[in-house]
Amino acid sequence: MMSAASKLLTPVFFRPMIAFALDAAASTPHRSVSLVVGRDEKAFREVCREYPDMLVVRQESPLGTADAVRALESVLLGQDGDVLVVYGDAVLLTPRSLGELAAAHAASGAACTVGRAAYSDGEAGAFCFRIAGLFEVLRGLAPTGVPAEFRLADAAAALADAVVGDYRFSDPVETIDVDDFRGLGLVEGILRQRHNDARMREGTALQDSRTTLIDPRCRIGRDVRIEAGCTVINSSLGDGVVLENFCRVVDCEIGSGTLLRQGTCAEKTSTGRECRVGPYARLRSGVVLADDVWVGNFVEIKESSLGAGTRAAHLSFIGDAQIGRNVNIGCGFVTCNSSGRPLKQRTVIGDDVFIGSDSQAIAPVTLGAGSFVATGTSVTEDVPPDSFVISRGRQVTKPGYAKKYRKAKAPLAPG
Repeated sequence: MMSAASKLLTPVFFRPMIAFALDAAASTPHRSVSLVVGRDEKAFREVCREYPDMLVVRQESPLGTADAVRALESVLLGQDGDVLVVYGDAVLLTPRSLGELAAAHAASGAACTVGRAAYSDGEAGAFCFRIAGLFEVLRGLAPTGVPAEFRLADAAAALADAVVGDYRFSDPVETIDVDDFRGLGLVEGILRQRHNDARMREGTALQDSRTTLIDPRCRIGRDVRIEAGCTVINSSLGDGVVLENFCRVVDCEIGSGTLLRQGTCAEKTSTGRECRVGPYARLRSGVVLADDVWVGNFVEIKESSLGAGTRAAHLSFIGDAQIGRNVNIGCGFVTCNSSGRPLKQRTVIGDDVFIGSDSQAIAPVTLGAGSFVATGTSVTEDVPPDSFVISRGRQVTKPGYAKKYRKAKAPLAPG
C-alpha cells in the first residue's frame, strides 16, 4: 500500500481492513480465534478489543503465511479437530462461506481443504487443516518464491498424499485480496453495494446505490429517501427524512420529516422534526435545531441552538449563539463572535425577534424577546424586550452630484 503502517490497518468501509476477517472468523463456530501479527502489534491489539476472546500471537519475522501458522504451534499442538486459516486481507469472505468450507472439510475427511473462488483456479482465499500432523509438515517446508517465504499453498501441496480437498465459494468475488489501493477501491465498492442492497431490502429508498455511501453504524427509520451522491456517516435519520443530492451528514441526529436540500453539509448536528435545511447550507459541530426550523441556502451555523419555528433564510453566519423561538433572521445577518481572543463570544436572541437584512450582532450581546432590528443595523449593546433598534446613518441624497464621480467612457475601438 506504499504506507508506513500495516496494510491490514488501512481503513476499508469505515473500519480497519483486518476487522472484516476477524468478524467472519469470530462468527464461525469455533473453540478459539487467534490473530497472528508481526509489526504494529499494539495497534492490532487495540482493534482486537472488540473481540474479548481473541488471542493475539506474534510472528517474530515476516517469513510467509505458513510461518505465520507455525507461530500458533504452542497454541494448537496437542489439540484435535481442525484449524481454519483466513488471510487478513480477505475482506469479502462471509461467515456463511467459511462455515460451508469448514463443513465440507469435516465431511471429506481430508487433511486439508482449500477454499477458492467459484469459476477460478486462482489463489486460495482460506484453508482448513486437520491439526494432527500439520506442524510436522510446516516444519519440513522449504522457502519458495520471490521473496523466499514459507507458503500455505506449499503446505497444502505437501499434504497431497493425505488427501487435499478443493472447495469453491459460491460468490466469485469473495477471495479478492487487497494488494494496493486499486484493490482496496474494488472491495470497498463491493462492500458498499452489499450494504446498500441490505438497506433497500429493509425499506430505505436509495436513488442511486452506486453513488451513495452509508456507514453501517447508521440508524435509519422508515420511509427515508436518499438521493444520488450522498454520504451518511455514523448518524441517525428519523422516519420520513429526505436527503437531496450530494448531502454529507456526519455524526448527526436528523429528526423525523426533516428535509436536507441539495449540497447540505452537516456535522455533529441535531435537528428536530420537520426542519428544512439548504440547499448548500453548512451546519458545523454543536448545532441544535428545534422542530420546524428553516435554514436556507448558503447559511453557516456553528455551536448554536435555534428554537422552534425560527427562520434563517439565506446568506448568514450564526456562530456561538442561543436563538429563541419564531425568530426571523434576514439575509446577510452575521453574529460577530470573535474579538481576537481565543474564547468566542456569545450572542443571545430571545423569542419572536425580527432581524432585518444585512445586520450584525457584535457579541457578547443579548436581544430581548420581541425586539425588532432594522435593516443594516450593527447591534453593539444589549436590546431590551420589545424594543426597536437602528444604527445605520441617515441617507443623504444630492441631485446631480453623480456626474462628479462618473468617469467618461472611452470611445469604442473601430471595427
